[in-house]
Amino acid sequence: MSDNNHVMMQYFHWYTPSDGSLWKQVEEKAEELAAVGISALWLPPAYKGNSGGLDMGYGVYDLFDLGEFDQKGSVRTKYGTKDEYIRAIEIAHEFGINIYADVVFNHKMGADQAEDVEATPMSMNDRYQSLGDRQTIQAWTNFTFPGRKGKYSTLEWHWWHFSAIDYNSYDDQPDTIYLFQDKSFNDNVDLEHGNYDYLMGCDIDIQHPEVQGELKYWGEWYYDTTKIDGFRFDAVKHVSGNFFAEWLEHMRYHAKADLFAVGEYWSYEIEALHNFVTLTQGKVSLFDVPLQRNFHLASQQSENYDLSQIFEGTLTQGQSTLAVTFVGNQDTQPLQSLESVVESWFKPLAYALILLREAGYPCIFYPDYYGAHYKDYGKDGNEYEIWMDSYQWLLDKFLFVRKTYAYGDQYDYFDHPNTIGWTRLGTEECPGGIAVVLSNSGDGWKSMETGSPKTTYTDITEHIKETITTDDRGWAEFRCNGGSVSVWVPQG
Repeated sequence: MSDNNHVMMQYFHWYTPSDGSLWKQVEEKAEELAAVGISALWLPPAYKGNSGGLDMGYGVYDLFDLGEFDQKGSVRTKYGTKDEYIRAIEIAHEFGINIYADVVFNHKMGADQAEDVEATPMSMNDRYQSLGDRQTIQAWTNFTFPGRKGKYSTLEWHWWHFSAIDYNSYDDQPDTIYLFQDKSFNDNVDLEHGNYDYLMGCDIDIQHPEVQGELKYWGEWYYDTTKIDGFRFDAVKHVSGNFFAEWLEHMRYHAKADLFAVGEYWSYEIEALHNFVTLTQGKVSLFDVPLQRNFHLASQQSENYDLSQIFEGTLTQGQSTLAVTFVGNQDTQPLQSLESVVESWFKPLAYALILLREAGYPCIFYPDYYGAHYKDYGKDGNEYEIWMDSYQWLLDKFLFVRKTYAYGDQYDYFDHPNTIGWTRLGTEECPGGIAVVLSNSGDGWKSMETGSPKTTYTDITEHIKETITTDDRGWAEFRCNGGSVSVWVPQG
């Protein structure tokens, strides 16, 4: 992806308004997003969730209801109707923007009826530790989708399509997972808690033949209905990794297209990410979670963080062609479950590190572009008001540089703990290249080679007003202000 300087945007966040307007907004903004250099949008789950028109989509109820049926208290989803979704995709395509669909294969929630099933209580903290004998529980596992009445698919889901649940209506026990009879937790999942197959809700048994057939059939229906260009797989550490490669291969064959796919494997252990890449035969990219963690730590530690090590232990360092780089997402934003905030002062530096370098497929987070304002309760039970700043002006500058100048060989100058830089030498088609310098301490400077002798450069961020001219060998001392980034491009 990075060869063509593509850029993805996550076009939503956790607190996107529940007013059904998002798909219309995509339609309205597609032209200007394409103009600034956004080539793909990752959109939120488009199907009906347990909370109907209020659901983010991750509490999956009905994969076949894209805002078409009166279910869970609404016809539309949180983001709009099926027709609006399809229209938004069509308009995005007209302007050359690809659309990636958010796919949740781990769980379902909001069953229509309860069923009695034999199950063994297991510890939430050690999935191989039994907490008692097998017993009859009442589990909400029967999904009949009464509002859809069998349209698109006649399959009703029962307990045998799942492996476990965390609630027993007869006698619920805290911190307990109820493992159904003749079921076991999947292999090829993350090893946290011994086995991290179970996450929430009704845990889908991905090994069940009927489940596999239904998910492949749904994929075909979804592609034929929407004509999306790729997928973002949710919570892949909780699902048998080899299934994603199998499902994606099925979808690529059906679509006769090399559909893109990126997985969310939330782990700071780089070996866990490499293991998933091996399981999926390199067919599925991954979000570079360790890099986002490094950004978070760098923003917290300020001048005490060694910037020369910013890519240590990351997917970008080890498997850059499969790394989707990001500064934040819906789970890391303030007051969310995986809160890992990159402080405001460091965000321009972090975005320069993902947008202006050769490695990785960068993803911009909606609130970092448009800003966001919301209130919610923290883990301490107190309510907080959050303001997320908009960096649209600066990000548009970075996007312009990325699509205009950020080509050719890359020379790194990661030789100082507080000031780092790099140059891109450009190509015959895109001469001049760029020079980037950033500092997490005082004013910084780097003597760097651009490959362009006697060329005058200007700081497109406007942080530094003076120009810099390279010598007859193409070298110059490029500068930045303290705690800031400067991006030097040929003076036009």
